[in-house]
This record gives sequence, structure tokens and C-alpha cells, in this order.
Amino acid sequence: MRELKLDVYSLYPGLTDLGPYDYAILVDEVAAGGFLCESYGVRITSRASGEHSEVANVTISASRIDELMDLLVRNQVSPIHLQDVVADWL
Repeated sequence: MRELKLDVYSLYPGLTDLGPYDYAILVDEVAAGGFLCESYGVRITSRASGEHSEVANVTISASRIDELMDLLVRNQVSPIHLQDVVADWL
């Protein structure tokens, strides 16, 4: 599994308070018949405590994981609330 950390300061210059969290997209490979495709998930880590939460294999769509990450960052979702937000988003 690979982890792509988001540079939230560059991606969201209009937001003044980006919160104490780091956001990352998780990339894994899943078998789909006779070939492999990428599957995306998310991870949120608290900068202060190191506490983290992740949800793997949310979608195989790059545009959908971008939509989810935008939702998470803009709303400063914490590790504690990640599971609920992803469940509601799905």
C-alpha cells in the first residue's frame, strides 16, 4: 500500500485555518478478474497526538477520492469522525 500525503497548504490557499491534521490518500492494488486495478482509501493523522484513522478501499475512482478528500479537508474532519463521514458519503 502506498500513501500520498496531501500538501493542504498548497491545495487550499483560501482556507485560513487548516486544522491540526494531516490528510493522505491510500493507494492499494486489488484483483479484478485477470488484472489489477488501483483502489483508494483515506488516512487522517493528528499532528499533536499522532492518533490516526484510516479507511481502505473506498473507491476505484480517482475523481471520487478527490471529492472525498476535498470534503474531509474543507470540514477539518478529525480521525475520530472519519469512519462516520465516509459511511455517510458512501
